[in-house]
Amino acid sequence: MSMHAKVERIATPPAESDDFLADYLETLAMVERLHRLLLDVIKDEFERLGIIDINPVQALLLFNIGENEVTAGELKTRGYYQGSNVSYNLKKLVEYNYMHHQKCAVDRRAVRVRLTEKGLSIRTIVGELFQRHADGILSREVTGNIRLQDINGSLRRMERYWSDQIRYIY
Repeated sequence: MSMHAKVERIATPPAESDDFLADYLETLAMVERLHRLLLDVIKDEFERLGIIDINPVQALLLFNIGENEVTAGELKTRGYYQGSNVSYNLKKLVEYNYMHHQKCAVDRRAVRVRLTEKGLSIRTIVGELFQRHADGILSREVTGNIRLQDINGSLRRMERYWSDQIRYIY
């Protein structure tokens, strides 16, 4: 056996690894598709209700902030916001009276935000939509015999793994 043949055999992953990679890539694509579908579902609900001055990403931001008062920086660190343009969305939400904002007394560079009554009404609409989804998923047994707690546990472990990969880069 030549040295080249030996290296190829060692470097070739076993079939199980190929299967896992295919499953992993499918999971990544599925997570992305699910997020896009969630945004589409929210968009459709708002169109049905005639709400046109807010987009689904902004609605999710309002839903996730809820009753809290946070700084723009906290939106990402607390996992409230998964977008790339926080300042644009905050500016629009303030402009359309979905949020109040004020300079932080301790750190004048930071801006604290909280929902207005109008913002809270959007949060309620999204919450009711999610409740209908939860009821439908449960009544139709969409997840079969797999508990959402188990799915969430797996996704949390993947989240930790990815977070660890980011930390180790620096």
